[in-house]
Amino acid sequence: MEKDEFTQILEARKGKTIYFKIGKVKSEIGQLRKNSANPFFKSKYLDLSDLLTSVEPLLEKYGLLLMQPIIYGKVRTEIVDIDSDEIVRSEIELPHISDPQKIGSAITYFRRYTLQSILSLQAIDDDGNTTMGNKPKLSDALFQKALVKIKAGKGSKEELEKAFTLSKEQIEQL
Repeated sequence: MEKDEFTQILEARKGKTIYFKIGKVKSEIGQLRKNSANPFFKSKYLDLSDLLTSVEPLLEKYGLLLMQPIIYGKVRTEIVDIDSDEIVRSEIELPHISDPQKIGSAITYFRRYTLQSILSLQAIDDDGNTTMGNKPKLSDALFQKALVKIKAGKGSKEELEKAFTLSKEQIEQL
């Protein structure tokens, strides 16, 4: 049975839809750091296990289950709302590779990228961006936590501004 638009809006505001819950997860994730090195390409990336360590506890907190099955030659990332059975998914077709080690690497790569895609996550480099003036942005959830610490005397406005790029709204709140 399809719900009318008004009911959907009310449920979203009460936190009963998968999209509301995913929004809450995204607001709490904060900055993810690229912490693994790829010597072949001389680049850094966010490791799958570190991504899962950051994301899964928050998904569980909001009653969401992460699944990443391989179905019909595709890596599928699904986030399932345990309460409503709603599902959001992202998938990508695996390349035709016969070498088991290479296909394993492709699966890991695609699991990481479909999860980052479904949650619209960005990982930032941890190799000097702040010294070059490219300071990371501070999510609103982490900014609110920083404000509490500043008010408790455990940090300063200057330290926050030095470490992060703040939005206009965040600067006004300081």
